[in-house]
Amino acid sequence: MAAPTHKSNSKYAVPAIDKAFEVLEFLSARGRPLKQSEIAVGLDRNLNEIYRVLVALVHKGYLLRDEVSGRYRLSLKLYNLSHSISPVDQLRQYALPLMEDLAVEVGMSCHLWVLYQSQTMVLVQARSHSSVSLNITEGALFPTRSIVAGRVLLANSKEAVREMILERDEEYLAFSSAKKKALIKKLDNIKHEGFLGADSDITKGVYDFATLVGKPEGKVIAALSMSSLNSAFGSDVNDDDVKKCIVETAQQIAAQLGY
Repeated sequence: MAAPTHKSNSKYAVPAIDKAFEVLEFLSARGRPLKQSEIAVGLDRNLNEIYRVLVALVHKGYLLRDEVSGRYRLSLKLYNLSHSISPVDQLRQYALPLMEDLAVEVGMSCHLWVLYQSQTMVLVQARSHSSVSLNITEGALFPTRSIVAGRVLLANSKEAVREMILERDEEYLAFSSAKKKALIKKLDNIKHEGFLGADSDITKGVYDFATLVGKPEGKVIAALSMSSLNSAFGSDVNDDDVKKCIVETAQQIAAQLGY
């Protein structure tokens, strides 16, 4: 892979700001805490100049540094700032009341997901009133292809967005040509069906169901999901009823937003 280029064609370029954005985007793309040396190597930057940028970003609250490991990770400051930007704020505002009703009706927590960089982020969580339910922190990021909601978003994204996300997926890049074609076919099927139910790839004993909020390849899309802790929706809950409820709620959210 070619080393990153740091030259800017803009006469208004500000090197210090450019470096800060490089660090934020790099950490976001990697999705895990990294050491200063790992960030420097990944960006082909000098250790000293990266150190100054990291100190500034920690001071401003955009990064958090683990005192034991010395690794840096993104804080939720950028996520919180995004709440003031439409249409994300509108999405939260309209979705939460409907999601809370859904969580009470079905007895399971539900989550609203959006794409963030090349990953999938929990934008809104509505907890169920059950004594045991799945909790996923708002702002949490997951590799897009590894979660059911992420695959729904990937399937319904514009082709350029889908390609960008897959090009940043190191595991996908190692796939054989046949395996890549099989994945694309699965994504096309998800787009055609409009929903996906499958065992969780990241949590054993969890079955996820997700459906699209918005129109395929729309300007703004989200995925609404619910999770069962029993690898199915449980003997006391009918799968078809749950699917009907979550699809109807997704449609109601989309209607509120004027999609």
